Amino acid sequence: MSLNHNLNLKFSSMHRLQWEEAQQKEVILYPEGMVELNQSSAEILKLCDGSRQLAQIVDELEHKFQTTGLEKDIINFLEDALKNGWIQQS
Repeated sequence: MSLNHNLNLKFSSMHRLQWEEAQQKEVILYPEGMVELNQSSAEILKLCDGSRQLAQIVDELEHKFQTTGLEKDIINFLEDALKNGWIQQS
């Protein structure tokens, strides 16, 4: 499955995104284990709430971090997240 830029993105209900005090970072928890996230990855996933498409996520992050040119990196991460089952498209 490939990322469709026109569909809303939602974090998977089979996973949980949360702050892990012991690691001092956001993590994805799932039955088989845990994935530690860097700040950028966590910020992207927090916006995958089912109400935003790719362009909206890019716009919000570029505005938040007062920069441009993030789209390619965000797409690459979201494609990996989709392949890993961390997000869904609707």
